[in-house]
Amino acid sequence: MKKWLALLTCALLAVGLVACSSKAKQASSEKLKVVVTNSILADMTKRIAGNKIDLHSIVPIGQDPHEYEPLPEDIQKTTDADVVFYNGINLETGGNAWFTKLIKNAQKVKNKDYFAVSDGVDVIYLEGQNKKGKEDPHAWLNLENGIIYAKNIAKILIAKDPKNKAFYAKNRDAYVAKLEKLDQEAKTKFKAIPADKKLIVTSEGCFKYFSKAYGVPSAYIWEINTEEEGTPDQITRLVQQLKTTKPSALFVESSVNKRPMKSVAKETGIPIYAEIFTDSIAKKGKPGDSYYAMMKWNLDKIAEGLSK
Repeated sequence: MKKWLALLTCALLAVGLVACSSKAKQASSEKLKVVVTNSILADMTKRIAGNKIDLHSIVPIGQDPHEYEPLPEDIQKTTDADVVFYNGINLETGGNAWFTKLIKNAQKVKNKDYFAVSDGVDVIYLEGQNKKGKEDPHAWLNLENGIIYAKNIAKILIAKDPKNKAFYAKNRDAYVAKLEKLDQEAKTKFKAIPADKKLIVTSEGCFKYFSKAYGVPSAYIWEINTEEEGTPDQITRLVQQLKTTKPSALFVESSVNKRPMKSVAKETGIPIYAEIFTDSIAKKGKPGDSYYAMMKWNLDKIAEGLSK
């Protein structure tokens, strides 16, 4: 009798475990499937959506989102996605147009299945340009634009998953308030730096939005990431410029080849003050491992370097 009861108990436990497993799988399958193109958008989306969604980020941390070759997993996840967020402003659709190809193969429809989180941003163009395809995509380097991104992400999540509206709205409001506070602190900080010290020098000319927001002009080796980066002519042009402007520090981005900026430092005698973030957050546990953290790091390090 005891043996029979033990067997019955085991059987009931097994049924219970199967039922729990089935419910867990069902709950997972009911979550909104969201794909984003890079680590910055992944972090923003996580801050707002938490565990309410299944999230996949395409371009790995530390890699360049301008040029990328999607993996089979990226293709499958995009095909299965309920929502796809991309930066827009010619970031993923320029160069080899990897995102354009990916989204076409996945048969997704713009503003129904996939959305540019930069909608509403006041677009800045590459130097001497003012037409489609020549936009500077680095809008997130101005925190005011980062706030636009966050609000757009929340808006689409709420529209696609209204049962979690209150959750998304609460997280959005807290996140936006945090970004607004950092933005105001940054504006105060840069306002205090003398005008003749304000020049941020980077490898890629990706700080135009930053310059406009915080009143800090920028100079660079190349204007936007392409196959032509750090050529002798580009380096010579910048070195000649810096011999006139004489900034106190240089900066190099975490996601680019460091050698060209090291050449500039050697030829000008101006030190590289810090590595800063542009196209990617840092790996988890490292400084700059979220959008907020990368922007705070950038703002602090640039202000420190220019104040030398």
